Amino acid sequence: MSRGGSFRGGTGRGASFAQILRNNISALPGSTMSPTPPVAFMPLVPSEGRDPAVASSCKTGAHPRPCGLPQTLIERYKNGETHAVSALYQLSQVLQFQLELKETTGNIAGFYFAFCAVIDGVKYKTGMGNTKKQARATAAQLALEEFIPTLSGKEGIFSESEGHPDRAVYERKNPVNEQIPQAVKEQLSKLLENHPEFSSCETTVAAFIAWSPSGCEVVAMGTGNVNSKESATPNGRVLHDSHAVVTARRSLMRYLYRHLLLFHSRNRNLEEKSIFQQEDGTQLLSLKTNFTLHLYLSQLPKGAAQIPPSLRLNPHSISAWEVNNQMSLHVTVEGKVFSVFSSTFAQAASKLVSMSASDKVTQWQVLGYQGALLSHFIEPVYVSRILIGDPSCSEVRGMEIAVNQRVDGVMERLPMYYCMHQPHISLAPSVAPGGPAGPQHSLSLNWSQGDVSLEVVDGLQGQTVQESPFKSSPALASRLCKAAMLSRFNLVAKETQREDLRAAISYRQAKMMATSYQEAKSVLKSYLAQRGYGSWVAKAPISDHFNM
Repeated sequence: MSRGGSFRGGTGRGASFAQILRNNISALPGSTMSPTPPVAFMPLVPSEGRDPAVASSCKTGAHPRPCGLPQTLIERYKNGETHAVSALYQLSQVLQFQLELKETTGNIAGFYFAFCAVIDGVKYKTGMGNTKKQARATAAQLALEEFIPTLSGKEGIFSESEGHPDRAVYERKNPVNEQIPQAVKEQLSKLLENHPEFSSCETTVAAFIAWSPSGCEVVAMGTGNVNSKESATPNGRVLHDSHAVVTARRSLMRYLYRHLLLFHSRNRNLEEKSIFQQEDGTQLLSLKTNFTLHLYLSQLPKGAAQIPPSLRLNPHSISAWEVNNQMSLHVTVEGKVFSVFSSTFAQAASKLVSMSASDKVTQWQVLGYQGALLSHFIEPVYVSRILIGDPSCSEVRGMEIAVNQRVDGVMERLPMYYCMHQPHISLAPSVAPGGPAGPQHSLSLNWSQGDVSLEVVDGLQGQTVQESPFKSSPALASRLCKAAMLSRFNLVAKETQREDLRAAISYRQAKMMATSYQEAKSVLKSYLAQRGYGSWVAKAPISDHFNM
């Protein structure tokens, strides 16, 4: 295990954390504080193309909600009264959807700049121009041409009786939030139908759901709530973290590898079934247009996302130590969670640790869920929504602060293709029974679309159990382990004739060759440390020094 310099918490750094909390609470009766709307739902309007009223308000630091119903904003745009970029951003504020105008690649077909609009994770047509302003405007125009008709089809969303559409109204009209929990519940029941002996493992569930024109379907799933008690090993065949969201994410990576092989199958019918497409001007594949991923969690992830409501309700009473301890990076050691600033964590330096689930989700929303190895072949993969189905959770502000606001200024420092993708976070119905951990509390289930059966892993041992419906080998190494991922990586490298990647002598070398990914990772870690959230804890390098 390696750690950078530590910060034990000074009043100056703690005060800045407390200010973040103060800026994000709802004003209490009698309070003189003016609450600031959540950052995740306040897209900033670029300087070019602003309406005068919007430009004026931005200069003063205010974030006004655009006035009028959506059809009024659309009419103003169609009449030439509003610039395309401004109109798109104003609609995002009124309807509360996630918007990013993302620079893609340069010098395409004689143009020097290219942008595309990403609305709730859906990429629209690329706009090009000889200046960034021109390219951004073209991208906004193309997006509005496709996006406006979809809004017009939403029954009641433009109704005068609804008043100004707000976040709750938009979510009620959104079929994604209605269908995802049901899809997860049905898939979980289907997987356990023939294996009821593992039903007690479903208390903590995470799932990735694909949303496309063909419908909503669960593509990866995991359960679990523990870390391995084993030391780091040099063979890559032990799972060190079996928390649900980590297990689900590694299952998602298997799903991505499967679709990469479909794309490179040299069979037209199989290629069309792939979720990937090839964009002009880049060797990297991207998710197909109108294909988005969403994440469902049956519990708030451990770490900063579980900031107690009391810290937000009484910000003036927050001590610097409390804020440092709650909003900082966290680690899990033998199943227990500690702030990186805690003395207890400092005493556990010799033990195997993992970053908390909250911090890992924060990282994935910046670097993508694909990891370093897949970054050789595809653009970063982000989720558009995170749904929390925790029946004991009444609000998601802690999750929004942990995932969105702690890294809200990192985007401008990231290399091409990487961004700070702020997911839409909301509560959802529960799909898993609650209750105390049973005798199978250490077991973790995993599955991805295309798998014939479940795999059951003992999270404490980091290996498959003998009773598992699926076992990859007599050695009981999980299909989610690093060695298994390297095997899939080598297979794709062979299919794509990437001799440079096949020449990598170890898992670690293959990861380090993903230079843009490693640069983005370094930027993120430095940014978190500079903001005072602590140093990211890395596992012992020995766990990556293996080859096949």
